[in-house]
Amino acid sequence: MLFKLVPPKFWYQRNIVSYALLPFSFVYRGIVVLRKLYYQFFPGPKIPIPVIVVGNITVGGTGKTPLVIYLAELLKSNGYVPGIVSRGYGGQSNNYPLLVIPESKVEEAGDEALLIARRTKCTVVVDPNRVAAAKEALLKGRCNVIISDDGLQHYALQRDVEIVVVDAELGFGNGFCLPAGPLREPPERLQYVDFIVKNYNMGLADDEYGMALEPVIFYNLTNPTITKKIDEFKGQTVHAFAGIGNPNKFFQTLRQLGLNVVEHPLPDHYDFQSVDDSFVGATIVVMTEKDAVKCLGIARENFWCLKVEAKLSNKLNARILEAITDHSTN
Repeated sequence: MLFKLVPPKFWYQRNIVSYALLPFSFVYRGIVVLRKLYYQFFPGPKIPIPVIVVGNITVGGTGKTPLVIYLAELLKSNGYVPGIVSRGYGGQSNNYPLLVIPESKVEEAGDEALLIARRTKCTVVVDPNRVAAAKEALLKGRCNVIISDDGLQHYALQRDVEIVVVDAELGFGNGFCLPAGPLREPPERLQYVDFIVKNYNMGLADDEYGMALEPVIFYNLTNPTITKKIDEFKGQTVHAFAGIGNPNKFFQTLRQLGLNVVEHPLPDHYDFQSVDDSFVGATIVVMTEKDAVKCLGIARENFWCLKVEAKLSNKLNARILEAITDHSTN
């Protein structure tokens, strides 16, 4: 059976468990502060082009990868040549930095980096050392701006613009740092970032700093040229698989599209090795794009992927471009 990962409930409420773990959170928080201070006094090398960091201060998915893809397309449409760097989570290579191309092996590149490379066609480089990755992207791609995916806590890479993505529904949980809560860094960290983008999943709401993940189309994993409009599965029962940071967001999206969902939440970066027993008997299997890049070798004709695209307000687009332009001319 597929392992089902559920974030601890105490991360989103203050109870006896979270308070019992609070002393460990104080230790963790102290280490975070000292690490940040270290890089303030001993900064890493400066990359000679603007660096945009996209990240979050919580554990789990908030929509960073769709935003990175969106920013890459926004920059390209405004005359920039972006390069994208990532840790390459879920992958392991014997040679770093690793240039990721659409034909790369997901076992080496990682699911998110491979998805970004396929969607954006930009120069994508993965390396646990973000500075080395940025230098390689600059060398191989002749880019004039770097986007660092999930790089907020990687202070060795100096940055010019910081964008934090926040789940509009979950927020910051109980407000405690790990392990008592879901925070990677204290909430005060947000005072020093350039943009805080709230992910509302579907629908921007009345928020000029909001982001929506807009469903575009379903495509078949065995033949991506076979597509279905987002309303063609309406009323049907589907088995939904999601190996992402917050599977519930994916299930919620499918229900908003009118689908009857049988949920299969999986650990983030789940490794689909073979057709699992959970697939057997499922008439329609639907998964995220991040999972789809790992399932091409085991896909059947009833395997479908929901393609989504991030959407930001025009005001936020303009302000991000203005911030990058300011650093490009300095």
